[in-house]
Amino acid sequence: MHLVIPGNPGLSPLALHPLAPEAGGDAFHSGGRQFASQNDPDWFTLAEWVRGAREGTPSCVPQSGARIYVTNSAADTIDVIDSATNKIVQVIRGIELPHGINFSPDGTRVYVSNESESVLDVIDAQSGEILRKIPLSGRPNNLSITKDGRRVVVGIRALPGALDLIDTATLTLAKTIPVNASVHNVYVTPDGKYAVSGSIESQSITVVDLQTDAIAWQLKLDRGVRPMAFERNPDGSTRRIFAQLSGFNGLAVVDFAKRAEVARIKLPNQPGGFGVLEGRNGTPSHGIGVAPDGKSLWINSTLANATFKYSLPDLTLLGHCALPLVHPPGHSATGGVPEWITFTPDSKFVYVSNSGARSVSAIDMQTLKQVAEIPVGEVPKRINTLALP
Repeated sequence: MHLVIPGNPGLSPLALHPLAPEAGGDAFHSGGRQFASQNDPDWFTLAEWVRGAREGTPSCVPQSGARIYVTNSAADTIDVIDSATNKIVQVIRGIELPHGINFSPDGTRVYVSNESESVLDVIDAQSGEILRKIPLSGRPNNLSITKDGRRVVVGIRALPGALDLIDTATLTLAKTIPVNASVHNVYVTPDGKYAVSGSIESQSITVVDLQTDAIAWQLKLDRGVRPMAFERNPDGSTRRIFAQLSGFNGLAVVDFAKRAEVARIKLPNQPGGFGVLEGRNGTPSHGIGVAPDGKSLWINSTLANATFKYSLPDLTLLGHCALPLVHPPGHSATGGVPEWITFTPDSKFVYVSNSGARSVSAIDMQTLKQVAEIPVGEVPKRINTLALP
């Protein structure tokens, strides 16, 4: 009998036998229930070994190609995937509740917003060591970085809500911009001129001019604002914002120049049948991105357990890719609960974090087929690409 299925603790008797049935383990094990929960540190260590994160994993990242970073929101790890092999090549440890992740333009630093300590962690990309913990003005959520790399913009979820601007030369908090809205996600526009934040509680989008550090405009919507993506004009300026909304299986289209919502697109009803058992009816669609070549928009759906592809600029539906299923013992299969999206720089592959399946899907953007499912840590969510020379 094979005790270990490499890369998959959910199918490995070594991990399932000693785990309590109510936590997903086997109904009976002669050795007894050693672990009451998958959050038990010892079980987590065992599961991580089965996934292969320790065995054969180098402590440093080879400096070539593109790396896919995924923060495991229910753990203290960040997994780094080599896009050429779709294997984990590095595990960054020691950050409890990691949220957003981004990089310095030269690829030497990794920036992570740390919810448990309300700090910005600065990490050496090569060694994975934490270089500095920068105190923030409140509990953070997502983050972005200016085009020149001089400032990291951190969204502050704690009321009254703000954007913290971190000086990357001094690694200090340089300024806090109040936005009067609890910030869930924040992005720097492709041209580097604006920081755009979204609020679930305030149901609003706030645009800050990064030249003046003042609010340029705000847009009130009828639902909470979740992940966003941006379309460029030919001159590089922002043409449209694509925003996902609470309780809506689709996206809102915002004209940047008009400062107004101009369309709302509902995702197809089929495929469907997911979301109820996963408890995600309030967040039916989560994860959105515009491909680096600007030719397609990709959007996840929990209700479909799939990611959909739309053409740009016309927003014609081109198809979808089904995402992994989860098979809890004694229960019907559920969806993988897709969360976030990132791309390889050449626009050939899109990566989706599956928080319920503890994995990342690599999808061929032309064929709409999954080419790999990479096991990662507990509840993977935010995901981003570091392109290296």
